Formats: sequence, structure tokens, C-alpha cells
Amino acid sequence: MRLKVPLSPLIAVLLAGASLDASTNAPVVKVIPEQTLNREVYSFDEGWRFHLGDITTGALKNHADTYASTKAGNAGGAAGVQFDDSTWRVLNLPHDWVVEGAFDKEENRAQGYRPRGIAWYRKSFELPASDRGKHLELQIDGVGTHCTVWVNGLEVHHNNCGYTGFSIDITPYARYGEDPNTIAIRVDADAMEGWWYEGGGMYRHTRLVKRPPLHIATDGIFASPVKLPDGTWEIPVQVTLENSGRFAADATVSLRLITPDGKDIASDSARQSVPPLGSAVVSRKIKVTDPVLWSVDAPKLYTLVTTASVAGGPGDIVTTRCGFRTIRFDAAQGFFLNGKPLKIKGTCNHMDHAGVGVAVPDSLWDFRIRKLKEMGSNAYRCSHNPPPAEFLDACDRLGMLVMDENRNFNCSPEGMEQLRWMVRRDRNHPSVILWSVFNEEPMQGSEQGYEMVRRMTAAVKELDTNRPVTAAMNDGHFNPVNVSSAVDVVGFNYQQKNYDRFHELHPDVPIMSSEDTSALMTRGEYLTDTNRNVIAAYDDDATKWGATHHDAWREIESRQFVAGGFVWTGFDYRGEPTPHTWPTAGSFFGCMDLCGFPKTGFFIHQAEWIKEKPVLEIVPHWNWKGSEGKPVRVMALTNAKRAELFLNGATLGEKEVDPSGMVRWDVPYASGTLEVVARSDGKEVARKRVETTGDPVALELVPDRKQLAGDGSDAMPVTVRVLDAQGRPVPDASPQVHFSVKGPIELIGLGNGDPNCHEPEQGTAHSLFNGLGQAIIRSIPGGKGEAVLLASSPSLKEAGCRLQIQPKSVPPSVKPVDPSLLISRWKQAQPTEEKPDPTAQIADNDMNSWSKVRLPRVEKVTEKRWHEWRCEPFRPFEAQIRNGGVIRFGGVTGSCEIWLDGVMVAEKTTKEPSPVEIPFAPGEKDHQISILFHPDQGEEMGIASTVRVMQVNPAQVPVH
Repeated sequence: MRLKVPLSPLIAVLLAGASLDASTNAPVVKVIPEQTLNREVYSFDEGWRFHLGDITTGALKNHADTYASTKAGNAGGAAGVQFDDSTWRVLNLPHDWVVEGAFDKEENRAQGYRPRGIAWYRKSFELPASDRGKHLELQIDGVGTHCTVWVNGLEVHHNNCGYTGFSIDITPYARYGEDPNTIAIRVDADAMEGWWYEGGGMYRHTRLVKRPPLHIATDGIFASPVKLPDGTWEIPVQVTLENSGRFAADATVSLRLITPDGKDIASDSARQSVPPLGSAVVSRKIKVTDPVLWSVDAPKLYTLVTTASVAGGPGDIVTTRCGFRTIRFDAAQGFFLNGKPLKIKGTCNHMDHAGVGVAVPDSLWDFRIRKLKEMGSNAYRCSHNPPPAEFLDACDRLGMLVMDENRNFNCSPEGMEQLRWMVRRDRNHPSVILWSVFNEEPMQGSEQGYEMVRRMTAAVKELDTNRPVTAAMNDGHFNPVNVSSAVDVVGFNYQQKNYDRFHELHPDVPIMSSEDTSALMTRGEYLTDTNRNVIAAYDDDATKWGATHHDAWREIESRQFVAGGFVWTGFDYRGEPTPHTWPTAGSFFGCMDLCGFPKTGFFIHQAEWIKEKPVLEIVPHWNWKGSEGKPVRVMALTNAKRAELFLNGATLGEKEVDPSGMVRWDVPYASGTLEVVARSDGKEVARKRVETTGDPVALELVPDRKQLAGDGSDAMPVTVRVLDAQGRPVPDASPQVHFSVKGPIELIGLGNGDPNCHEPEQGTAHSLFNGLGQAIIRSIPGGKGEAVLLASSPSLKEAGCRLQIQPKSVPPSVKPVDPSLLISRWKQAQPTEEKPDPTAQIADNDMNSWSKVRLPRVEKVTEKRWHEWRCEPFRPFEAQIRNGGVIRFGGVTGSCEIWLDGVMVAEKTTKEPSPVEIPFAPGEKDHQISILFHPDQGEEMGIASTVRVMQVNPAQVPVH
């Protein structure tokens, strides 16, 4: 479980229960003070330097450079510690560079016609000396697509999946004090893992975690409650401990369980010895009587607090959310949650959202899940990859079942580790009910596919036996050997015709529709126009392999043995613009568009899936100027039994409602009011109308919530629409709108849900599409008070949206260090009786006459001799080459001569440590410093601090 509130050395907060504020829809979290801890979690998102495009180094020719390049810590080019990134763009994560790019007809259609490419990220930071002895871990949640990571010039990690996170123990490479650390990451987004828009860059969160040597491993807690045969409950807890210390540690592990309302109800403890640089697992069981159950309607969460400590030493703590619930897939009766049948009403979804690409703010996941639940959905398939951890946190809080899906179908060591990573990270989430090992793999109907899945299923079961394994198969179910024999629940993609046949052959095997529908429609369009690449939103169109919304659900709803289904898709997404090509750059499949604005499919499923309250919607709009007298198809989408339609008060007839196909009329158009009345058992249950509107006169802004938290990460979508003189939304208006903000917020994205739109999604202006648009705003760190979003368009009245920014502490973060060239590579010659020649050349292949010096270093001499220190040649940063600069010694101890490029530029006559500054002139060349010390016996000499090359005002730099 990822903590959203980092733990500092002074205080930790325990997230013990959560609900939604009725006025803001924001999570309300109960905070309980915890004892002082030694685990510190810092956001690492701030202050990365970014360069779009690859940076290559030239071929090495001489011996010295070749020799150095083969040594640890000597990476060259943009991976190197001393690389000049001072002119790079500075940004905060998460970041998707692809969404910032322009559309290009020559780029990949499936990926949304946007250039991908290669880019670099770098960040420099300092660690205090007090961090020595701690376990230091860099956590990176996701990089799209493949990446290589260097820490202080050492190549330490390759990640070959854009959807799996990774952690790097940087303790061995860490530098402390004024000697900065540098992280360099090369990202290859030309490598594609999907046939949909994947974005590119460091699009998920990063953290630096500081822990005691004896600590709880990352994702090292497994605590998923189970109901025993006698009806009682227990939480089998497994705690994986690691010891990065130099000696064995005798650890005490303490467990504490807290109810959703903050009460301690159970505790336990155990002792375990952990060897140095080793690990150990502690297993315990916590008994719980009559717990409050987690469900989609009442998602109650418990909190397990796990502390690992060594006597007399600091403690490490992890808080884990868990939920008490039972799940069961029955071959005859479908899915059961907490012993009660529940039809899975799911949607498949990719990760991108309008305006921000795949760099989705955490709070936007809440918005998307709430929209799906508003539609009546209770389940979400992560297509086709593990989601961000923050998404699963939101599903736990809001009550959304999850089918968690692996990305790469491969049982190699690398592929299996990707699968295990997903299971280890996500196995405590009560929302997760299924592990999916693949989607539509060609080997699914073969012996090879069966053997691969058999191994992958076994790997999942080693880590979690509480959830079934599935695979999304679109073929091969009836082959003599196929994947369906190696999973617990058989998934069917677009195989409605085979439900009955498979069930008859395998009556004891649970099945579900892992993907269905693939219906096509454009929001707000009701006339198909192939010249404009728009598809009418009447649920008449689907791909040749799919079905309409109402037909697909009817096949699932009518069969009790089918556990449920996952509609393709809940939201539109970039890329895969089936059935069109350029200029279309996004999909038509969603029940909602890319912004989350409902299409007709949304209302069809709402009418099909919601039973506890009346549902009624009417389409289309009633603005059809120029079509007077021509028939317009009208649909009433309702869960009532009958519906009657009125035009300007005159009835057009009452009809029986088809529960899946709904009810339709062909109405000769006349401006005015179209109204439908829904009835069940002879009683009116709902009424809905649409009206012919006037011309647009004003803009309106409708925020998703009334408040934002001023922590710099809370974000929300704001709906933009056009009104007529009577305040009615104009459904066919698409003006260009300009945006500005005042106060502690920023505008981070714009969209309108049009899959054919090529306007920039980040900026200050965007057009609406069929009456709607969306602006995404985010709070500024430390913000409070009132903020305003303004929208304007020529000839329309300006709109303003006022929000309250509530003060909220900004989570601790690792601040970046501004780029400066650090001269850290020094060497020292053997002492001599004669004064050395500081201009003498060192042989290219001389690797042994000089000894390495690591700064700071001050030493006492035993006899009076000459000592020469030299730095490795260095090239100043670009700005210093242009303008000149200054070499700043933080402290030089002892009398000495300082030579720069063969010229003596300073003479220090004092013995005490003192700073020295040496200016140098502009010029594109390498420089080298030599220092000649000549101390008396017993005196000290050396460099007592860092040596940096700094930029200064050109007027202050003399010309040599």
C-alpha cells in the first residue's frame, strides 16, 4: 500500500478510515498520530531536468578515456555526473511528453499519430551526513516505455516494461554532504508495448525512502483477510524483513489492526533474526470477530500497522489497508461477493485522460471511478497492464471491483518478475478480485500457451491464493490443449456465440466475458458522416467482431452462468481510431468520451445496470434548424416498463420499453419541447425533456468539486459549456474558448472529447465540441484562499469559477540542486624533493603513478616535501563557455600555488583553511587545475570542501 502522507522523522500519520465528503466528493481521512519513527518517505517528483531527444557520445579514441569509461561511476554523456544539463527544461513529475507533441500523419496510427522517441531526465540532490547508515531506496512507479537508470555515473537498472515500477537500493552509491548525487534516466518510448496510446516519460510518481538498516521490504506486507470454514475471520500476515546492515539483527515485529472508525481491535508480535544483507519472513495470524465487510456499496477499510524494530534502535513502520470480503466464481451461478450473487457490470479502460495524457493526477482517478459508478458499473478491467497504485487506492475507497492485468505474456525470468511485481504490490487491495495473465495472445489455443500460463498461474499462487487467475481469450477455447485448462476463471473476448457451447462442455468451469461490445459512436453526433469521421450515437454501430451495447449485455444478462462482462470501453482513449484513419486520432468505443462526458452508451448501461432508482434520459438534442418536417430518431433510455413521448405537449404514443434495446420513435422535427414520461405499473416514475435552444450568449464553468487541497497535487476537471439567453446549454455550439487563472491554481490540461480534434491539449485556448469542453486545474503547493478560473470567447459573456483552496501541508520532497560543475576527480603524485613541473604532461596510459584523491581530504605530512594535486580535465558548462566563470574552492588548507592551464593564477601563503576563487575567461576548451603544496613537517595540506565551477557576471571575468 502506498502512503499518500509521507512519514517524517518527527511524525507519522496513520490513515485509518476514509469516506467521501458530500459537498466536495473529496476523500475524508481520519488521522491518528503515531510515535516517532525512523522511516522517511519523500516525494522525488520535484525539479527534474528534461531533454527531448537522444544524446549520444562520440567514439572513444585515446587510451585514458577508454580506460576510464570501463570503470564504475564513469558513465559518459548525459548519464555522467558532470554532464551539463543547466539549459534543460525543469519540470515536476508525473510527466507525459507525448501529449505535448503535435499530431503527425506519418506517425503510428494505433498510438494516436503522435511522435514518441527518446528523451532524458536528470536530477541532482544532496543527502545530509546524518543519512549515513540508513537504507536509501529510490522508488519509480512507472516509465514509458523502456528505460536505463544511472546513479552517480553507475548504470544500475534497466526496466523493460512501461507499466511495472521498480525500486533501486542507492545506499552503496550515495554521497553525503555538499557532494551531490545525480540520477540520470534515458527513456526509450520508441519501444511500444501496446496498440493504443501509451504516452512517454516518467508518467508516474517517484519517491526517496530512507529506512533503518533493519526494515520492512518494499511491498513486503501480505495481509488479505480470509473467512474460515467455521465462519470466523483471520488475517494471515506475512512480513518480509531486510537487513542492509553489517551485523545480524534480532528484530521484533509488532502488528496492530484498526477498524474503519479508528479503534484498535487486535495486536500481535513476534521475533526474528535477520542476517546482514539478508532477508527473512515473519508469518502471523490475527483473529477478528464479526468484522464490517467491504463491498461495492459500503467499501469499509481496516488498517494494519506493522512495526519492525531492533532493541535500542529505530523502528520501521508500514500501514496497510485491507478489507474483509469474500469472493467466489461459481460455474453455474456466476460471481458472489460476501456470499451474495453480484453480476459483474464492468468496463475495460486504458489510462489516458484529456489534457494530461497518461500523467494522470491522483485525484482524477477518483473522478473517473465516480463517473463509472454513476453509470452503474461495479467493475474495472485494467487494460492491458497494471495500473498506478493510486488508482487501486481509489477503487478500495470508492468500491470498484478490479481485474488486474499483466502486460507481457512471457514466462522468462524477466516476464515472471513483472508478473510477480504486480501481484506483490496489489495483493492487499480488497478491490482486486482477479489476476489476468494476458490479453488475446496468439498462443492461447496451443500447448505452448497452456504451458506458459500453467507456470504463470503457479507463480501467482505462490504469492496469493485468495484470488482466481484468468486470461482474456478471444480464440482457442475448444482446441484439444489450450489456456482455459490452466486458469481458474475462463475469459471470453467477443465470443458471445460460444458461451453456451463451452458451458455445456465444461459445466464445472466458471466463465465471464472479459471483453465485449466494441460499439462505435461520437458524443453529441446523431447523423453518421463518413466525410467528417463521425458516427451517430444511436447504438447502431459496432465493429465486425463486436456488438452494440444493448446486444452485448443481453447475451450476458440472460445467462446466469456468465459471471458478468467488461464493456470495451468505459472511456474513449487516444489511438486505435477504428474504423477510421487520419485525421481521427482517438477511439469511438467509450461509454464516455476522453473527458468523461457521457455518450448514449452511458445512458443505455445506466438504464440496464441500475435497478434501485428510476433512470431516464432522452436523445438526441432538439436543435435541428433546417430539418423541419424531416424525421429525427428519438430514444428514451430508461429502466421503467413503458415510456410516452410528447412534442410541444402533444403525445406521440406510449410504448413498452425493451430492457436492452430501450424504446424509439421517428419524430418529424418541429422546434420546441420534446418530453418523455416513464411509467412502471401504471405510475409515473420519471420525466425528462429537451428543448430547442436559442443562440449562444454566455459561457458557464461547472467544477467537479467546490474545493481543492492546497498541497500542489490536488486536481479537478471543470466542465465548460455554452448557454443561451434563458440559461439553457446549447448542445451544438463549439466556440474557441480562452482560459486564464488567478490565485493559487494552475491550468494543466484542456480537452473536448472530439477524436478528430488536433488542437494542443496544454496551453490557454481550446475549442468546445458539441457544447462541451474541459479544463483541468491543479492547486499550487502551499496555496490557500480563493482561486478563479476564467473562460472567455468572442461575442459570449465571460464565465468565472471561484474555488476555495484549503490549506494542506505539502508532503516532504527532495529538493533539486541547481546545476553546477563539481570538480571531484583529483589525483596526487608521489612527494618529491624537487618542485614539480605543473605543466608536465601525464602519459595517456599512465594509470599507476598517481593515486586517486576523494574530496574533501586534508592530511598531515611527515616530512617537508613538494606535493602536487591535479584534477581531471574538465569542460565548463555552456553558459560558462560563453560568459566565463569562476572556480570556487570551499576551503584550501596549507600554503600552495594554484595553476590553471599551465599558468599560475593564485598563491596562498596562509596555512589555515580558507576559500579561494579563480576566475577564468570564456572559451570552448578543457581546463585543468594543478596545486603545488610545500608544507613543513607536521603541517596539514589539502582541499577541505567542494570545488565548483560557477557562472558569474561576464563583466567580472578578466581575460588572461
